[in-house]
Amino acid sequence: MSDVKYSNPIEITEPTSLNEQAAVALVIAGALVAVADRRVSPVERDEVVRFIRDRALAPHISDQRLFAMFDELAERLEEPDFANVVIDTLRPVSNMPLSSHLMELSERVAAADEDVHPHEVQAIKLLRLLTLVLPRAKQVGPSQVGSGGASTAPKE
Repeated sequence: MSDVKYSNPIEITEPTSLNEQAAVALVIAGALVAVADRRVSPVERDEVVRFIRDRALAPHISDQRLFAMFDELAERLEEPDFANVVIDTLRPVSNMPLSSHLMELSERVAAADEDVHPHEVQAIKLLRLLTLVLPRAKQVGPSQVGSGGASTAPKE
């Protein structure tokens, strides 16, 4: 079970924006691979931002903010509950067609420092598995907001 205070350290400035959440998901994929070998290289961080920029995947987020996200998430991924952080970050965007971007980004980060470590390969495999099996985000309709879904019995 994920501890709420440690869940996602990145502040989502637009909580309803899937674009913002997608950017965080991409950054965490790169950060996970970068920290896997216990040496985060500046070229790995640069590769994450370059990848996002080259594909215009987060045009609304500055490079400095992407760098800050990467640094914060890389530090967070060194904690024992790193898997919860990854899952909590990927779950909100699990309905989006991001898996090919996540996989390509993770492979590029692994190769960025010209030394693909076996732990980086394991991180890529973990990401691949998560993109295949992560529960899809539930769509919340206007009638479900605020109802809590506690009861289906008609009101008197």
